[in-house]
Amino acid sequence: MAGIVNYIKESFEELKNNVTWTPWAEAQRLTVLVAVFSIIFSLGIWGVDTVFSKVITLYFDWING
Repeated sequence: MAGIVNYIKESFEELKNNVTWTPWAEAQRLTVLVAVFSIIFSLGIWGVDTVFSKVITLYFDWING
């Protein structure tokens, strides 16, 4: 049990003293950038999926004639 407590103490010390944290303004800017990219990417996937779905439906309608 003492090993776990020591590990947690050392981890917090590492985070406090040795980690370089991104400034708050840059973190907000990057978060917005990731959110916008995620929305654009998901809309692109939705569009491709919709087109493929229509093409496959048309193909099977044509095959079953």
